[in-house]
Amino acid sequence: MNGLKQALLVAGAVMVMGGGDAPAGQVSTKASAQGSGRDWAWFGGNSSEDHFSPLEQINDRNIGRLGLAWSLDLDTFDSFTAPLAVDGVIYFGVGHSVLHAVDAVTGKLLWQYDPDVASQPASKIRMRAGWGIRGIAYKDGVLFTGTRDGRLIAVDAKEGKLLWSVETLDEAPAGYITGPPWVAGDNVVIGFGGADYAPIRGYVTAYNVKTGKKAWRFHIVPGNPADGFENKAMEMAAKTWTGEWWKFGGGGTVYNAMAYDARYNRIYLGTGNGWPWNQRIRSPGGGDNLFLSSIVALDADTGEYKWHYQTDPGNTWDFNNAMDIQLTDIKIGNKLRPVLIHAPKNGFFYVLDRENGKLLSAAPFAKQNWAERIDMKTGRPVEVPEARFPDGKSFLMFPHAAGAHGVQSMAYSPKTGLAYIPTMEAARYFADPANLKDWQYRPGMFINTGIGASPSTSPPPPPAKSSLVAWDVKGNRPAWEIPQPGLVNGGAIATGGGLVFQGLNDGRFVAYSAADGRELWTFDAQNGILGNAISYEVGGRQYVTVLTGYRSSFATNPTWDYHQQRRRVLTFALDGKAELPKVEDEETPVLDDPDFVVDVEKARRGASIYNQACVVCHGVGLVAGGAAPDLRKSGVALDSETFAAVVRDGLLMNRGMPAYGDFKDEDVEGLRHFVRQKAREGLPAASSAKAKSSGG
Repeated sequence: MNGLKQALLVAGAVMVMGGGDAPAGQVSTKASAQGSGRDWAWFGGNSSEDHFSPLEQINDRNIGRLGLAWSLDLDTFDSFTAPLAVDGVIYFGVGHSVLHAVDAVTGKLLWQYDPDVASQPASKIRMRAGWGIRGIAYKDGVLFTGTRDGRLIAVDAKEGKLLWSVETLDEAPAGYITGPPWVAGDNVVIGFGGADYAPIRGYVTAYNVKTGKKAWRFHIVPGNPADGFENKAMEMAAKTWTGEWWKFGGGGTVYNAMAYDARYNRIYLGTGNGWPWNQRIRSPGGGDNLFLSSIVALDADTGEYKWHYQTDPGNTWDFNNAMDIQLTDIKIGNKLRPVLIHAPKNGFFYVLDRENGKLLSAAPFAKQNWAERIDMKTGRPVEVPEARFPDGKSFLMFPHAAGAHGVQSMAYSPKTGLAYIPTMEAARYFADPANLKDWQYRPGMFINTGIGASPSTSPPPPPAKSSLVAWDVKGNRPAWEIPQPGLVNGGAIATGGGLVFQGLNDGRFVAYSAADGRELWTFDAQNGILGNAISYEVGGRQYVTVLTGYRSSFATNPTWDYHQQRRRVLTFALDGKAELPKVEDEETPVLDDPDFVVDVEKARRGASIYNQACVVCHGVGLVAGGAAPDLRKSGVALDSETFAAVVRDGLLMNRGMPAYGDFKDEDVEGLRHFVRQKAREGLPAASSAKAKSSGG
């Protein structure tokens, strides 16, 4: 959508919302008519998962009065998370799923529960980019969270005491959990991630909310036919695979989004990419490869398959459907239809009938060049031939593997009929690896995609950019677009007061007009923000809460130094008078040991390892984006024993650094030479000229 403009395409496509100026201390009665919005008890606010609050006390007329009510500093390595608010208490998990309960009015910490992930055996704790937890679930006074080492735990919300714990990765020892669980009736359902790293067969598991007893398990892709199939759905799916796919696991992990539909007592799963990405390896004869890259509807009580819709048959690009699954009703013709709306990585916005999974509309919400359109008769994409990079050719594809929309929340307002999507525009080259026929999985914490390197003779992709896109769901077209800084920004929420709140990577927390995208209010949060805000009411007063914290594989401007990030809870209300401490950052210098002799061959080995195992956290060229320390400035790499203790032995496991126990001595040494080499490149010219090196 290159022609998007910051204006409404069709007059009257949205309602202009006033909402009135409710006096401080009172919540508009209009909110009660739509569902009170008093609590934010689900990941997406309510069971519709639409990241919408009907509260109107804070609105587009009085937004200038919004101020900070309180803040709370957090001691954690990661705070990319969405909180909950129930009965005047804010709940959230950060880092290694450390749960917090905070008084929503005063900001006082009520309790904290640490599941002690870091003390688990290093072999159990795989880490995807050092991520912490993205969200938690709540029902009837109980909190639920997954842990990195594969547990699903239930904790009493009043006292912070463990109620039960189950091991859910018993069939996926190489998996890990970063996404939230989902409550579905009497069960809580949990998935997991890991299908970028190892041969994994995705599944979700349901447990009774009160006892933790396993209710059912549903696999996303079929296993070895010789072992039989768990159900008819797997038997059907096996017909869409070729070769010996089960040796590769297949992938299909449900690592983030789900939604529970009480109307049909179903849970909808957003399924993941294949493992490896490249279909020519895992399913060499082609096929749709069900149920990769799909929305799958299951009976919430039994896990029985009901229907599916696949967005990317035979997915070979890391496209997945882990993005928001939101439920609403839309009038189509003269009939009000229950629909599911979804904006996954591939750049198309989908509207599905929730009853039967039928595709009702689809159109691109962002720049994409892999498909001409979605065929409304078949529901399948009409791919351009180049997208499959045939005959050894490469293809510069929009969007790149991170997608046009990531896990940052989309919001949908039933008042405007618009969905608000944090959108990315970036491209990458796709090509087969040189060793396609002999490709082998590399064990350990290495990203195994089965995709080749970018051609050295090709021009670089165009600069990446981002925007907030408002999508007219009923009209199947854009309404407006706001350019935003960098590539990755925070999740969005919408409110009944005609507002859209979003945190940005430049450190601002912003309120936009839900009608036309005008920036109405901004707050200097002193840190980038990736998680979404929430809004709730306590004692007749509306609050907005967001957690600050930023992480990326790429450096941002400004750069959020891992050690100097201000990871906080920020809570706002009308006429809030609190202030944040003044900023006192100090530039951390690049470190060097002038007596260290860089061996070029060792550094070359280290570069290869770094770009497969370390770059996701520590950044391209060691220029970190907040997820982990900038190794050029770290004293750890100056001492060989300390470096090995951190990298291989897990000395800093409690701060999010995994243990690469499979690394050989020469791997660790190669990494250290690469770090020292890159550090010297970052030194002033005079200092760099004195550095020692050897090799050719």
